[in-house]
Amino acid sequence: MVKTDCSDLQTIANKIRLDVIKMVYEAKDGHPGPAFSAADIITALYFKVMQIDPANPHWSERDRFILSKGHACPALYAALARRGYFSTAEFDGLRRMGRMLQGHPDMNKTPGIDMTSGSLGNGLSLATGIALAAQYQKKAYYTYVLLGDGELQEGLIWEAAMCASKYKLNKLIAFVDHNGWQSGDSVELVSGLLPVLPKWQAFNWHCQVIDGHDFSQILGAIETAKQSDGPSVIIANTIKGKGLSFMENDNSWHKRIPTAEQLAMAIDVLGGQDDE
Repeated sequence: MVKTDCSDLQTIANKIRLDVIKMVYEAKDGHPGPAFSAADIITALYFKVMQIDPANPHWSERDRFILSKGHACPALYAALARRGYFSTAEFDGLRRMGRMLQGHPDMNKTPGIDMTSGSLGNGLSLATGIALAAQYQKKAYYTYVLLGDGELQEGLIWEAAMCASKYKLNKLIAFVDHNGWQSGDSVELVSGLLPVLPKWQAFNWHCQVIDGHDFSQILGAIETAKQSDGPSVIIANTIKGKGLSFMENDNSWHKRIPTAEQLAMAIDVLGGQDDE
């Protein structure tokens, strides 16, 4: 945990978004829209909430984080680098063979990644298993997992939700990055999933709905979740592409490469060239 207030967190989140779009531009591949919608949640966790030690990535008492929507990994890579797990010089290796920053998180390649992910729908099951192990071993660490709303269509999510509820895994906290879009179209048009909240309530999870871009709400919801006697879900209403007007709520940015002109606009809006 580091000492930061909400204004500091916003500055860090903007820097992470800038890291993301630079990485995607250089790699000529990646998913900037989903990374941008998740950036504030990831920032809050890594720069305010989680008990971690970048100098000791395998510290047994650390809090765990699983990015179930693994295609948003550039935001996680940016956070890990900015927290000191590895150098920002690695950013030019995104999605390149033989480099540590793969197209989805790989715990065997990237320091700070707690679980390999990316096959959508698996993250909650993995997090449930980790939280169950912590409960069995009487460990104090929390397990956080970030889900996309599109992947809630996977049946495995709800099997895991049922299991976590049965075992009252009160140190398991899930976020749903509820930006309303998935790769093909809006979540509602693709599957009719909405509304999300009653589904989690039906599985007896402690539920909250927040603005996923408001740091005071993110931090407050986490503190509230920690008082629950069972698993908690925080449904975070977000905006795909949040932070750049030409990206926001434009689903073509699910997987798209910015032009040089768009990158220049992002640099101007998100805080310039400073890498400090």
